[in-house]
Amino acid sequence: MTRADVQGSCGNRDGLLVHPSPAFAGPPGSAAHSRLVQRLRRRYEVELPLLAPGAPTRDTMAEGLARLTAEGHDTGAALRILRQLVMERLVVLDCEQAAPLEQVTRAVTELAELALDTACQAAFAQLDERHGAPMTERGERAQLWVIGMGKLGARELNVSSDIDLIYIYDEDGETTGRDDGRGQISVQEYFTRAVKLIYGLIGDTTEHGFVFRVDLALRPNGNSGPTVCSLDALEEYMLVQGREWERFAWMKSRAIAPRAAIASGSAQALRGVVLPFVFRKYLDYNVFESLRTLHDQIRSHASKRSAGRPERANDVKLSRGGIREIEFTVQLLQVVRGGQFPELRTRPTLQALERVTRAGLMPPETADALARAYVFLRRVEHRIQYLDDQQTHILPTQDEDLDWIARTLGFDGACPFLHELDAHREFVAQEFDRLLGGDAPCKSCQKNAHGEARVASSDIGAALAAFPDRVRERMADWPEHPRVLALRDEARGRLTRLLQRTAQWLEDGSINEDGVLRLADWVEPLLRRESYIALLLERPAVHERLLRVLGAARWPARYVMQHPGVIDELASPQLLADRFDAGTFERELESRREALARTGEDDEENLLNLLRRAHHADVFRTLVRDVEGRISVEQVADDLSALADAILRVTSRWCWPRLRQRHRDTPAFGIIAYGKLGGKELGYGSDLDIVFVFDDEHENAQEIYAAFVRKLITWLTVKTGEGDLFEIDTALRPNGSSGLLVTSFEAFADYQENRGSNTAWTWEHQAMTRARMVPPRSPAAQGALPPEGAVAALGRPGGGEVPGAPNAEAVPDEDAAALQARFDAVRHAVISAPRDRAALRAEIFGMREKMRSAHPLKAGLFDVKHSPGGMVDAEFVTQYLVLAHSGEHPALEPNLGNIALLQRAEAAGLLPAGVGQNAADAYRALRRVQHQARLNEQPTQVEPPQLARECQAIQQLWHAVFE
Repeated sequence: MTRADVQGSCGNRDGLLVHPSPAFAGPPGSAAHSRLVQRLRRRYEVELPLLAPGAPTRDTMAEGLARLTAEGHDTGAALRILRQLVMERLVVLDCEQAAPLEQVTRAVTELAELALDTACQAAFAQLDERHGAPMTERGERAQLWVIGMGKLGARELNVSSDIDLIYIYDEDGETTGRDDGRGQISVQEYFTRAVKLIYGLIGDTTEHGFVFRVDLALRPNGNSGPTVCSLDALEEYMLVQGREWERFAWMKSRAIAPRAAIASGSAQALRGVVLPFVFRKYLDYNVFESLRTLHDQIRSHASKRSAGRPERANDVKLSRGGIREIEFTVQLLQVVRGGQFPELRTRPTLQALERVTRAGLMPPETADALARAYVFLRRVEHRIQYLDDQQTHILPTQDEDLDWIARTLGFDGACPFLHELDAHREFVAQEFDRLLGGDAPCKSCQKNAHGEARVASSDIGAALAAFPDRVRERMADWPEHPRVLALRDEARGRLTRLLQRTAQWLEDGSINEDGVLRLADWVEPLLRRESYIALLLERPAVHERLLRVLGAARWPARYVMQHPGVIDELASPQLLADRFDAGTFERELESRREALARTGEDDEENLLNLLRRAHHADVFRTLVRDVEGRISVEQVADDLSALADAILRVTSRWCWPRLRQRHRDTPAFGIIAYGKLGGKELGYGSDLDIVFVFDDEHENAQEIYAAFVRKLITWLTVKTGEGDLFEIDTALRPNGSSGLLVTSFEAFADYQENRGSNTAWTWEHQAMTRARMVPPRSPAAQGALPPEGAVAALGRPGGGEVPGAPNAEAVPDEDAAALQARFDAVRHAVISAPRDRAALRAEIFGMREKMRSAHPLKAGLFDVKHSPGGMVDAEFVTQYLVLAHSGEHPALEPNLGNIALLQRAEAAGLLPAGVGQNAADAYRALRRVQHQARLNEQPTQVEPPQLARECQAIQQLWHAVFE
C-alpha cells in the first residue's frame, strides 16, 4: 500500500474519519489474533449477544447494561462485563470492518460517561440512605461534577486508556441526616465518600477486570490534595498555585457526569473559573518556555525508560514524533491565542487542527499532514492495545504481532508499515521542533565585529555596553530599574538576550537608533507583562519588523504604546501581501462572538473589547504595509475607510438585539457617511462624519431609533480597557447640532431636496458630493498584493471561513438595500439639480473665505491644507464643478474622490487642457506630504519653495474656475 492510499486531504478530513478507505480494513477474522479477543470470547461467550449489533452507542450500551443487570449481575459486575463486550466489538469493527477512528473513540468515551453516571447514581443512593441528602447553605441539594480531563474530555479515549478525573462540588454545607437525627456529615465528607464508592464501581479490579483505570493526579495539589474540592477552592488554587502545564490539562476538561447535573446546567458554573485560567486575555507567549520544559521532561523520561530497552523507543505516543507532540503543537497555538480568539477553543485534536488552519495559524498542507499522522498513530496505538488490553503505546517486538498490526492497517507486511510510521513521526517531530525551536541565535550574536565574545549571562548592564551612546544613555538606569529588578531570573535572562540581539542588528545596520529608542520607550512600561518579551524572543521576525516599524515614524510608535498587543500581527506570513478584506474581517468577528456566546461570555463588555481589538489589529496591519511602502496613500485611505464601514455594520448588528425597545428583527436603518469617510479618504485617527436615518412606519419609530443611535454611538466612542474606536461627528445632520440625532429618511430627503420651509444650505449640498450610504453588506475583497517571503509561523487568525459562522456577506435584507437605493436617488437629485452657476460660485467662494479666516496661517509658511493653492482649494473647486455641471455631465456624479473628478472635469472640457491633470497630481502630492507629516507627528506647514509647483497647479485651477 502506498502512502497516498491513507492520506486523505485537508478539505476532506472529516471524510477520512467517517469513510476511510477500504485499504484500512484487515483480512476477515483477523480480530481473532488479539489475545484480548480470544480471552473475551472464551469467558463471555454467553454474554456477547447481549450487546446489540453494530457500533456501540450510549443507548445500545445502556440497553446492554440493563440486560446484564436483569441476568442477576450487580452494578459493578454488569459495568465490567459491558466493558469487555464493547472491547471485543471494537476490535472487530476496527480491524475487520475499517471502523472510523471517531467511531471507536466515541464508543469508549460514551462507555466511560455511562459508567460514571451509573456509578454516581449508585453512590448517591447509598450515601443518601446513610447520611441524608447533601444540602448547601441556600437549602439546595449540593452538586458533584465529575470532570473528564485529557482524551476523555475531548471524547477521544483510547480503547485501553485510563481516565483522568477531577471531582468538584458546587458549595459547602451539610447533609440532612437520617430520620433518627444521626448520620449528618459535611458536604465535602459526603462527596469524598462518594468518590470512594465510584472508584470501587469503576476502578477496582475484580474477576471481571475493571471498567476503567482511574487517575486523579491532575486534581489541585496532585496526589497530596483532597480527592474532591469545592468550586471556590478550585478557583483559589488556579489563581494562586495553578501552573502552566495545568492550563493545557484543563483546556480539554469537560463535565461528564452525573448526567442530571449536566442537563440542569449547574455544571456551567465551572466555565467562569476554568476559562480565565486556561485562556488569558492577552497573547500569552510565556507558555512556549513552559511547554518546552514539560516536553523536555517527557522526552527525558521516555529516554530513561528506554535505556537498555531499545524496543521502548518505539512509543507511538511519547517518543519523538508521537501523538503527544501533535497534541502539544495544536494546544500551544490554542493556549497562546484562545483568550483573544475564542473561535480557537475546542477540545478534539482534529477539530482544533481544522480551526487553527482556518484561522491562518498553520498552512493547510501542514495541518493535513499532521491530521493524517494523528489518525495513523491513533490507529496503531489502538492495535497495540488490542493485543493484550494493556495501557501501552510501544510497538510489539514479536514479529507476528507486528505483522498483524500492519495487515489490519491495510499494509502487505511490517516493512511498508514501519516505513509509513517513520515518515509520519519524522514529519511530526520536525513540525514540533520548528514550533518550539525558541529564539534561535542570530548569526554572529556570540561575537561582535571585532571577534570579541558577547555576553551570554543575564547581565543587562553588560548587554547595554554594546549599544551606541545615545541608546546606552536612554537605558542607563535599566540595571537598577525597579521593574527590571522585579523580573524573575528567567524573564531577566530573556530581556538580556533580547538586548543582545537588538544590539547585533543595530551594528549590522538592519535597524536604526530611532527604532531602538522607541522600543525602549515601549518595553519599559510593559516589563511586568513578561509575555511581550517572550513574544519578541520567541519570534525574531516579529522583533526585527517591530524595530523597523518603530524606526520609520513617530505615530506608529505611539500607536504601539497605546495598543501593545497589536505587535502580534507582525507574525502573520501574509501581513505585507494582503489588503484589508471586509468580508473576512466580519466573518471572523461573527465567529468570535458566536464562540463567546457558546460559553456565555458574550456580554456587552466583552463584545466592546472584541470590536476594539479587531479594529486596532487591522489599523496596525494597514500601518505596517504603509510604512513598509507596500501600499500607497490612496490605498491606505481605502482600507481604513473599508474598515470603518465594517465596524459600523458589525456594531449595528450587535447593538440592535440588545435594545430593549426593538420591535423587529433587523432595523430599517441606514448610516450616511460624509467627509473623509464618505470620500474614502480616511486617515489614521480620523473621526467619522456620519448621519443616521430610518425608514420605519412604527408609531414610536423616532423614539426607538433615537435610543438605538445613542447606544450605537456609545459602543463606538466609549473607552474600555482596550481603548476606543472612533470619535463621532453628527453635525452634518439636518439642522446641524440643533436637529434630531436620527431623522426619518423622508424628512432627510425633503430637507436635501429643498421641499418645504426647512431646507439644506449650499454648504450641505457641497457635503453631499462626498456622501454615500455605508453599504449594508461587505464589498468584494480588495485582492492580494504580490507575495513576499513568509515570516515566522503563528500568524494572526484570519483568512478562511469558520464553519457554522454566519455569513457576513449574506444578501442584505430588502429594507436596507431599498434604503440605500433611495439615498442614491436623493443624492442624484441634489447633485444634478439645475443651479444658478454664478450664485453657486459666489456662495462657494464666500464659504472658502470664511474657512480661511477660521484657520489663520503662519507667515512665511505654506500650509498644505489651508493655504491658497492648498488641498482645500482643490476640494472646493471639485465640489463646485460637481454641483454646477453634473446635470450635463453625469460622469462627475459618482463619488470617486477629488483626483478622479478633476481628471473627468478636464476630459469633459470644463477645465483648460492640463489644468485638471496638473491639479490632480498636485493634490495627490499634497496628500502624501500631509500623510507623512502626520505619521511623523510634524506640522503640515512647510517652506513655500518645497511645494511651489503643487501650489501653482492648484492656484491655476482656482483661477480657471473662480476668477
